[in-house]
Amino acid sequence: MEIIQYRVYLINLDPTLGHEIQKTRPCLVISPNEMNRHLQTVMIAPMTTKSHDYPTRVPLTFARKRGWIVLDQIRTVDRRRLVKDLGKIESRTVSKVKAVLKEMLVE
Repeated sequence: MEIIQYRVYLINLDPTLGHEIQKTRPCLVISPNEMNRHLQTVMIAPMTTKSHDYPTRVPLTFARKRGWIVLDQIRTVDRRRLVKDLGKIESRTVSKVKAVLKEMLVE
């Protein structure tokens, strides 16, 4: 499966510990395409429908469901955890994700 930055994939996140988001759920790939082509791991941000407004969580509507991209739970997973490609998010949501990542990790 080709893995593309800023696309949503169904990913098996189990096993988890503590407060980590668990289950098989939609996740946004945030690792760059160059990494996705050459490494066996992928950087992802889980998505959830049960959350609250928080500066590190980007709201969106995806597959007719309102939810959040949980950027405070970024993790790296083996590409074998990816179950299937679910589609892409809107370009304005990608811009919000980039802004939050920049604020979290660069500023």
